Amino acid sequence: MDESGGTGQPRPGTDEVDRQQPGRTAPATDPARPDPPRPTPTGPAEHPEAETPTPDPAPADATDPEPAARPEPDSARRVGDTQQGQEHQAHRTLAHSTPDKATTPHRPPGPRGGLLMGRPFGVPVYVAPSWFLVAALITWVFGGQLERVLPELGAARYLVSLFFAVAFYASVLVHELAHTVAALRYKLPVRRIQLQFFGGVSEIEKEAETPGREFVLAFVGPLLSLVLAGLFYLAMQPVEPGTVPGVLLAGLMISNLIVAVFNLLPGLPLDGGRMLRAIVWKITGKPMSGTVAAAWVGRALAVSVLIGLPLLTQSGALGRDAADNVGMDTVLDALLAAILAAIIWTGAGNSLRVARLREHLPELRARTLTRRAVPVQSDTPLSEALRRANAAGARALVVVDAEGTPLSLVREAAIVGVPEHRRPWVAVSGLAQELTDGMRVSAELAGEDLLEVLRATPATEYLVVEETGEIYGVLSAADVERAFVKAMARPS
Repeated sequence: MDESGGTGQPRPGTDEVDRQQPGRTAPATDPARPDPPRPTPTGPAEHPEAETPTPDPAPADATDPEPAARPEPDSARRVGDTQQGQEHQAHRTLAHSTPDKATTPHRPPGPRGGLLMGRPFGVPVYVAPSWFLVAALITWVFGGQLERVLPELGAARYLVSLFFAVAFYASVLVHELAHTVAALRYKLPVRRIQLQFFGGVSEIEKEAETPGREFVLAFVGPLLSLVLAGLFYLAMQPVEPGTVPGVLLAGLMISNLIVAVFNLLPGLPLDGGRMLRAIVWKITGKPMSGTVAAAWVGRALAVSVLIGLPLLTQSGALGRDAADNVGMDTVLDALLAAILAAIIWTGAGNSLRVARLREHLPELRARTLTRRAVPVQSDTPLSEALRRANAAGARALVVVDAEGTPLSLVREAAIVGVPEHRRPWVAVSGLAQELTDGMRVSAELAGEDLLEVLRATPATEYLVVEETGEIYGVLSAADVERAFVKAMARPS
């Protein structure tokens, strides 16, 4: 199994006048333009086998809650009173913003997922802690079978069983590497490969561009498992049956055949489900339709596994006498069926959520989420900078040099931390974060491209620029997160 992974909505406060302006940088003489209240998100976005990631550009240093969400500081209310002449304003200015938490921007730790085993083709391979539990289970079960086939091994049978468990997961790794190589061939980034409970996962961060590529990406994994099964079968021919090599080769042949057949079942999150998705996508022209069809088939498959696997075992259809299938074996078969069914059902649901996420990602556009900004020089007192911002209806400050080149961004959390009576003596340069290359964002970015840029350089604010290099405004990571949650809450 492997894991893959519109029209922008107007930003609150963006009117027709703003859309006609070439930039978002506002001089102090501009008329104040009120921003309507922004909704506060009610919960985090969800993010299976098909995974991409929810937006994690940076911790939300600065947010803009509803006025009624929490009481404002007295200083903030006084600054607002001088501008509007009333306490209940229709919008919040920069001085009124209250951060959820004032933390220093930092790069979050990347996804790990266990013990790093290597980086084939530049992709990290991790062994999850759950693998050791499964390896112990395989060693115990296969050791019991060896006791009947090769009783002369004694306790050494468990060493042979452990070798089988490692060799089996090496075969699973080859299956996942097939997906990875195909993804890299199509220039799709692969975050990692993880060997875990009941198999492996190749985390492909982008979706294939065409249904044909999606089909190939899904099919190469089971194809490699079938090839391995064939190779182990050929290797068995010169080996004497009933020996340790013969038993190991037979076990690896059967296990790879089972992996191939199981993954070809037509339901997400299995590879066969992705192949079905590609077929429906090709027929309808809509990837979302393919995902919905394959996900519901996956859920039906989960129910079938839950009910059918114990019945097949009980009837003796899987190779054991029906009379022997009682007691502990029946319980273990039912437990295995329940675990498999849960994995398939959960993966199908995750596939639907990720498809919905990707459907709404184009709504995240840097241009519509950008806050209006006022340029100020580094020695400008904070009180004067806030006065200019309030007069212009802006909600961000950009520190520029004498030629107007942007140097840094004044952090909203730092502004709130300065008492009003000290603001005339505090220069904006002392509250600013120096701009790095990763903190300059094109106003044309949207969707996954925008999230990739924000993930590459986590920060609380970013400078948004036009293609000409002209300042367009400031993008807050908190605004992106809120817009994402709002988009995900809308029905598909």
